[in-house]
Amino acid sequence: MQRFLVILGAALVVVGLAWPWLAKLGLGRLPGDIHIERDGFSFHFPIVTCVIISLVLSFLVSLFRK
Repeated sequence: MQRFLVILGAALVVVGLAWPWLAKLGLGRLPGDIHIERDGFSFHFPIVTCVIISLVLSFLVSLFRK
């Protein structure tokens, strides 16, 4: 458990440092992401972005388990 938390913390630091470059990829603004704006109300649900991130993470986990 300790090893997992250290790896998770290191991954969060790496993502945080790489955020300016990751923002240029356009994640969160893909076709299929739901965005609704009304008077005094805004709702954003990046469903396609979540699916893509889930697929990439699943692939990476499957590589590291072997």
